[in-house]
Amino acid sequence: MKLALLSDIHANLQAFQACLAHARGQGAQRYALLGDLVGYGADPVAVVELCMQLAGAGAVVVQGNHDAMAVAPHEAGPTLGASTAAWTHAQLSPAQRAFLAGLPLLHEEGSLMLLHASADAPARWHYVQDERSAAASLDAATAGRPGLRHVFGGHVHQQTLYYRGAGRALMRFEPTPGVALSLPRHRLWLATIGSAGQPRDGDPRAMYAIFDTARAQLSFHRVPYDHPAAAAAIRRAGLPEFFAARLGEGH
Repeated sequence: MKLALLSDIHANLQAFQACLAHARGQGAQRYALLGDLVGYGADPVAVVELCMQLAGAGAVVVQGNHDAMAVAPHEAGPTLGASTAAWTHAQLSPAQRAFLAGLPLLHEEGSLMLLHASADAPARWHYVQDERSAAASLDAATAGRPGLRHVFGGHVHQQTLYYRGAGRALMRFEPTPGVALSLPRHRLWLATIGSAGQPRDGDPRAMYAIFDTARAQLSFHRVPYDHPAAAAAIRRAGLPEFFAARLGEGH
């Protein structure tokens, strides 16, 4: 089975639709949405509705920190992302807010663990951004789970693969888009699949990945999309200009 992995959509409908279309072209048979469906972007209603449709068709969906903030926004958020949570909350219907509120923090299936941030206290939203934090997440994910070999998440808006070989230390690998990587079960693997809706590596193209469960192969992808249209929607909504400008810069 080819499982398409998308994370950090951030209410960017144009990027979301482009990634889904690309995944269908790659033969994706199922979808996993790894949190932060909303936040920053201008189309939370359309994005959450599409996520609900995918979930109804068998997709895995887990909760991200921006989803949690949209359900119960703080009165005065300390960050730009938190400051727009109240706006997102007001846009969503009660049914859409209930959908976000009911999402699990992680999902286990066969050799896979799917989540938004780190398996080390997932509700605290730790970033997996280096070998040390990746090791903490991988250790927590695999503790007491001998069959679990692959941990996939988002949150950091970067595409990175970590693996543990014969020793305890993790190795970090920067993937090449479109190149299938073998993830054999005799090793432990952790990947951050990047952001569909808000890349931050200087490249505005959307990010996602596909895991072929039968072959144990992971392919990272970059997808061009109409980011000027996404930015225009943010400006029409009256959201901070920074959220619009960064889409074209990939920051």
